[in-house]
Amino acid sequence: MTQPYPWPYPGPEPYQPVPRPFRPLRAVAIVSMALMGLTVIAAIIQCVLLWRSYDEVKRLVYGLLSDAEIERGARSVAGTGPLLDLLGYLLIGTAIAFLLWLWRARDNVDFLHSPFVPQHLLHRRAPGWVIGSWFCPIVQFWYPFQIVDDVVRASKPPARPVGRVRALLYGWWATWTGFWVIMVGGGSVAVVGFIVWIVRLVQATDNGAGQYVDVYDLQDFMVHVALGVDIGFTVATVLLIVAGVAMALLMLQIGDWQQERTAPPPVQDQVPPPLTPQYAPRSQPPGPGFPTYGR
Repeated sequence: MTQPYPWPYPGPEPYQPVPRPFRPLRAVAIVSMALMGLTVIAAIIQCVLLWRSYDEVKRLVYGLLSDAEIERGARSVAGTGPLLDLLGYLLIGTAIAFLLWLWRARDNVDFLHSPFVPQHLLHRRAPGWVIGSWFCPIVQFWYPFQIVDDVVRASKPPARPVGRVRALLYGWWATWTGFWVIMVGGGSVAVVGFIVWIVRLVQATDNGAGQYVDVYDLQDFMVHVALGVDIGFTVATVLLIVAGVAMALLMLQIGDWQQERTAPPPVQDQVPPPLTPQYAPRSQPPGPGFPTYGR
């Protein structure tokens, strides 16, 4: 006769999530930092070229360039096309490598902690925001910072100071945000300034009714715009350098922290398991009344 199931019926075993495998960050961090360095070098070269061409830009605005100089300048601009394409490829490659590093670092955080820890206690944003937060308007000013901040907090070993790392984190985000504000804002000002210059020139020509038109003030305006672009790009390049250095140090620190938390403890810190009673050494001789068998 078969035994009945105990009551209440135990049912199936509870689901146990499978932890993600740990993936070291050293290789992808080195690739990302190398691309960051190449991008910074390209930005520095572009900054130098802007300042070297400032005098020629002024002469072009004031109409002081000869036909030969204008033709030579057009050939020079056409020849920079491949260089600009290379700079664009570097930016895309850097973004891909960094996002890959950030995705792996977030997955490693789930490996370091118990699979039963709720996700909202480790991360403030869903996994999709690891990539989408950088391209979504408005939230791109604080969502990426929160994602990296969560990775830093969850990767830190216990009882480790975080003052230096927090300084790197805030320094990186401040300079990175400033870089993009200057680039987007400066580019918008330059485009709007050029449009305003064209509109004012057309209005001055129409009001002149075929007479001589004084456009020196408009030329001065365009020269000031060109100077502002050069200064803004220089400041943005400095911010990009600081942001790259801060993020490189932060990536190395996070990788070391995660690797340290997965390393086995030293041999001297490992406590041997206690002996079980059946293998414990006899501390006292057998009591009276038991045979000793010649002992």
